[in-house]
Amino acid sequence: MYFIAYALQLLLLLCALAGGGLAIFQLYEGRSHALKIVERLHWVASGSLLLASALLLHALFWKDFSLQYVASYTDVLLPAFYRLTAFWAGQPGSMLFWALSVGVMGSLFAVTRSYARLTPGTRLWFWAFFYGVMAFFALVLTTWSNPFLMQTPAPADGNGLNPLLQNPGMIFHPPLLFLGYGGFAVPSCLALAQAMSGARRQEDAWFRVSRPFIMLAWLFLTAGIVLGMWWAYMELGWGGYWAWDPVENASLIPWLIGSAALHTLVIEDRRGKLARVNVALMGLCTVSAFFATYLVRSGVIQSVHAFGDGGVGTPLLIFVLAGVAVSFWAACSEKTRGETLENFFASREGLLVLVAWILLALAVIILTATMWPVFSLLWSSSPNGLDANFYNRVCLPLGALLMLVMALCPWLGWKGGFSGGKGLAVTGVAAAAAVACLLWWLSSQAGALPLVRHLKQPLPLIGAAAAGGVAAACLYLLVSAVRNRAWPRVGALGTHLGLALMALGIAVSGPYKIEKDVYLNEGGSDVVGKYNVTLLSLETGRNPVGFDYIEARVRVERDGRELGVLGPQRRLYDKFGQMNQFSEVDVIPGLGEEVYASLLGLDESSRVLVRISVEPLINWLWIGGALMSLAPFLSLCRSGRRAAAGEKTA
Repeated sequence: MYFIAYALQLLLLLCALAGGGLAIFQLYEGRSHALKIVERLHWVASGSLLLASALLLHALFWKDFSLQYVASYTDVLLPAFYRLTAFWAGQPGSMLFWALSVGVMGSLFAVTRSYARLTPGTRLWFWAFFYGVMAFFALVLTTWSNPFLMQTPAPADGNGLNPLLQNPGMIFHPPLLFLGYGGFAVPSCLALAQAMSGARRQEDAWFRVSRPFIMLAWLFLTAGIVLGMWWAYMELGWGGYWAWDPVENASLIPWLIGSAALHTLVIEDRRGKLARVNVALMGLCTVSAFFATYLVRSGVIQSVHAFGDGGVGTPLLIFVLAGVAVSFWAACSEKTRGETLENFFASREGLLVLVAWILLALAVIILTATMWPVFSLLWSSSPNGLDANFYNRVCLPLGALLMLVMALCPWLGWKGGFSGGKGLAVTGVAAAAAVACLLWWLSSQAGALPLVRHLKQPLPLIGAAAAGGVAAACLYLLVSAVRNRAWPRVGALGTHLGLALMALGIAVSGPYKIEKDVYLNEGGSDVVGKYNVTLLSLETGRNPVGFDYIEARVRVERDGRELGVLGPQRRLYDKFGQMNQFSEVDVIPGLGEEVYASLLGLDESSRVLVRISVEPLINWLWIGGALMSLAPFLSLCRSGRRAAAGEKTA
C-alpha cells in the first residue's frame, strides 16, 4: 500500500515537471493551445497529494508501525487526535502537508471566475512558476524527506510523540502556518506571472484577482503565530510567550513581509504606485516561508524546534536563493510605472510607506540576528548568538514607532493635510492619555516609584499610549463603517484594533509582570504582589497515557477573598527518560491580571518549589490575536449599497 503512496509522489513530480515544462515551451513558441493540458495536469498532481496524505493518515490512525514515520512519532497509548496530528510532527509529514496546502490553494484558485478572466499568457506564466514550487516539493518528498519509508520487522510499539507537542496547540498551530505559507504561493506566482506577461492592461491587476488568497494566507499565518505564542505560554512553563527562538523568528519574517505588502498594495490599489515593489514583496512572502523551513530543517541554527538536516538543507537554500533572484527579476520586468509619492510625513500615503518600511526593517533585523551564529563563523571559530535582550533593545523601539505612526495615519489625507474630524482627534488623544495614566498607576502598584520607573523604561508608556490611540481611532471609525455596511473597511479596522490590543498587552504584560519562586510546605503560605498563595496538598498519580505526575494544589487569595485553586504539575513520561521532566502550568484567568503557576520541583527538605507569576493584561494578547485572525474574513465581503454610493461620490 505504501509503495502506492510513494508512486503517487513520483506522479506528482512527473506532473509538475511536465506541466511546468509544457507551459514554458508554450510561452517560448508564443502559443497557448496546450493550456488546457497544463491546467488539467494540476488536478492529477493535487489528487496524488490528497491520496498520499490520506494513506499517511490511515497509517497514523491504525498505528501501522511498519512505517518508520508512524513508529517515530506515535505509540500505542497516544490518543487518536494526537496520532493524526503527528502528520505534521516530523519533517517528512510536515513537508507533505505543506505541499498539500499549496496544491489545495492552487486548485481553489483554478476554479475561480477571476482566474478564468486572465489572459492565456498570464495563466501559462502562473503555472510555470506554480509547477516549479510543486516540483521542488515532489523532489524533496521522493528523495531526502520521504514519509513512506518502511521497516521490517515492524516494532510492537513506537517512540511516542514529544510531550511538548501533546497540546491542543499542536492540532491547530502548525497546519495554520502551513496554510498561510501555501496560501501566499498563489498571489506570489500570479504577481510574478503578470509582471512577466505584461498583460495588466488586458486583465485585472494580480492583487485584485488574488485578493481572497492574500487575505486568507495572512490571517492563517497570523492565527498560527498567535496560537504558537499561546502554546509556548501554556506549555513551556516559563511564563512568557515569545523567546526569540530562531524557529519562532522564522515564522515571523514572512508575516512581517506580508504585512508590509498589504500596506503598499493599498497604495497601488488607490493611487497606482509601487507596482514593482509589490511584485517583489509578494514573491518574497513565499521565498521567506521556504527560508523559515530552511532554518528548521537544515541544522544551520540550533533550536528546540528544529528537526536537524536530513539532507534537505542544501536544496532548500538553493531554492531560496533562486526564488529571491526570480522575484527581483520579475519585479524589474514589471512595466507599470506610477507617479512619485506624496509628502512623506504629512500624507496617509507617506505614512503607509513608513509602516511598510518599519515592518521590513524588523524583518531584516530579525533575519540578521537569527543568522548571526552563521555570520559570526566568518571571523570566529565558534558561533556567537544574540540573546533576547538584543531583540528587545532593537525591536521594541521600532514597535513603539509603528504604533505611533498607526495612531497618526487616520488623521491625514491621501495627498496630505488633516482629514480626520475633531471627534477622531479628541478620541485618540483621550484614549492615549487614559492608557498612559493606567500604566502610571500599574507601575505604582508594582511597588516602584512611577516617575523613576518610566524615566528608566519609557517605551512601555509610549507604545501602550499609542496603542490606545490606535484602538480609539479604530472604534470611532468602525461606527460609520458598520453603519455604511463597508465590510472590507470594517475588516481592516477590526484587524488594526486587534493589533492595538495585542500591542497594549505586550507593553504591559512584560514590564509590569511580577514573578516569584516560592518554597512551600503543606499548609504554608507566601505573598506574591497583592496575592496570598497557600499550598493545600501535594498529590502524585499515574496517567493511563503513559506518565507519572506530581501536582501541587495551591490556593490563591486576594484581600481575604479566594480567587481559585491552581494545580500545576510536573510530569515524567515513560519514553523520555528520568532527566526529561515536563511542566504543565495552570492559571486563574482575568481581563486585568492573570495568576500563572508552574511547578518547578521539590527541594532537599521536600518543600514544593512553585513559580508564581502575576501577568497583567496578558489575555489582551489572545483577544487581540483572535480579532486579528477573524476580522480579515470581513474584508472578503462586498460593501453595502450605502458604502458603494459613498465611494462613487468621493
